[in-house]
Amino acid sequence: MRKLANSELNRLSREEFKFSPKLPVAVVLDNVRSLHNVGSVFRTADAFGVEILYLCGITGSPPHREIEKTALGATLSVNWKYSGTTIETLALLKKEGYVIISVEQVDKSIKLDCFTPERGRKYALVFGHEVSGVSQAAVAFSDACIEIPQSGTKHSLNIAVCAGIVLWEFASALGG
Repeated sequence: MRKLANSELNRLSREEFKFSPKLPVAVVLDNVRSLHNVGSVFRTADAFGVEILYLCGITGSPPHREIEKTALGATLSVNWKYSGTTIETLALLKKEGYVIISVEQVDKSIKLDCFTPERGRKYALVFGHEVSGVSQAAVAFSDACIEIPQSGTKHSLNIAVCAGIVLWEFASALGG
């Protein structure tokens, strides 16, 4: 075995990526404070070809050096918008036919391994603040909440790690 050179990976150009089929998923960041996490989610959104990334509330937006440090140019390939409030964004997405799913530990959450996204549906995945999580208002607006099963001593995962796990599951199920 040998590592492949970047030139052997056959990745799309930025222009080709813009016109390529996308995973029917919008990612919504609900008041994410860490610019490194924001950049990492940009990079993950690029990797899985999400339709759009919404940056809401206090979530930082490009151009910013700290976002670019982890995004590595994904801010130029991923379709994104800034919105002042998460609820306005979720209302817009619901009107456009998206199923709103918050990734949060709630009393009626569904374990990620027990949730199967349906082909032909569009999903908006909401990820929240590093300490307080997805806001209660966004949770209440959601059609469902999913959580990643955990067996360690910590109560949560880093948002960038969480986004990667959840997007992998959705891409696998939806054929991304």
